[in-house]
Amino acid sequence: MIHLDRITLREIPLRLREPFRISSGVVEERRILLLELHDVTGATEWAECVAGETPNYSSETIDTAWFAIREWLAPRLLGKSVASPEAVHGILERNVCGHNMAKAALEMGCYAIAARQQNVTLSTLIGGPRDRVATGISIGIQKDPQALVERALRAVSDGYRKIKVKIQPGSDIEFVRAVRATLPSGTDMMADANSAYTLDDANHLVQLDEFGLIMVEQPLHRDDLVRHAELQRRMKTSICLDESITDVARCEDMIALKSGRIVNIKPGRVGGYTVSRRIHDLCAQHGVPVWCGGMLESGVGRAYNVALASLPNFKLPGDLSPSARYWERDIVTPEWTMDSEGMVSVPRRQAGIGVAVDRDRIDDLTVRHEELRPGAA
Repeated sequence: MIHLDRITLREIPLRLREPFRISSGVVEERRILLLELHDVTGATEWAECVAGETPNYSSETIDTAWFAIREWLAPRLLGKSVASPEAVHGILERNVCGHNMAKAALEMGCYAIAARQQNVTLSTLIGGPRDRVATGISIGIQKDPQALVERALRAVSDGYRKIKVKIQPGSDIEFVRAVRATLPSGTDMMADANSAYTLDDANHLVQLDEFGLIMVEQPLHRDDLVRHAELQRRMKTSICLDESITDVARCEDMIALKSGRIVNIKPGRVGGYTVSRRIHDLCAQHGVPVWCGGMLESGVGRAYNVALASLPNFKLPGDLSPSARYWERDIVTPEWTMDSEGMVSVPRRQAGIGVAVDRDRIDDLTVRHEELRPGAA
């Protein structure tokens, strides 16, 4: 039974080690929304909302999420008894369209509270059997092919199991060709377009087939499953959908239309763990592999992704890079690391999200906070 009596919202800034550029923009400093959930049993846990500063990836932002949590979503949970974390999604979904990232932050936090109450890890609670998960790296758009090659070679040397390169018109075919020609034979490589192309670019995108990529992620608009299906018919390379898959129904449509052959599950994008697990199971039934993408999370958000990636149909390396890949100093201890084989350990000893949150560091970084209680919103 979950019975929240307090939720504290905090905004902290974390500056990236280097700017991260994708087709829709560049991030130099991440504004991060953290939630601290308190249950009447004394169980407490942290969660993270993955919404960005601007609505370039989705329509949500950190500011819309803060408002949605305070005004519409948190009041549905505060002071109420909820039988299980699986029930939270339905409570938050009822008569509230969209706001998946805001919903996910609360829902996943409730999963962590339940794990605390049961004195188990998050991965154990959701049924993830793996003790280690493979990680890949996501490399942002670079100024020229040689700069991209240098970063890709460094990533292979570090042990990453998959090399993902961001692409956009003008920074695609020659960039991918240069990296593929330089990487050791057999290195798993993929390209991610973040919806930068249209079907008019099909003949151009088909050129990617010559590089033996394991997938091309989200080449077309997020709402366009029909045109993705047409592009997939013309390409040998598997299309992976990310932004397009916002719920189970969209995944069912992808499978029916054959709009892609792989799914990137980001729990924040789909509204939390309950939907993530349903998509995972649906894909497993249809032989569609899944993997866990990243949203430049802090170590708190990374904990939820690592636990999710321990489920059995996460067959491809996720974007689960160590803390040091992005941050000079993370907000959890121990910080996330990977071994020489490119594997990240799934926490199995500490109940809840499996890592300790550095409260002093969060206090020092906090630029905005708000405490929500029953009846106060």
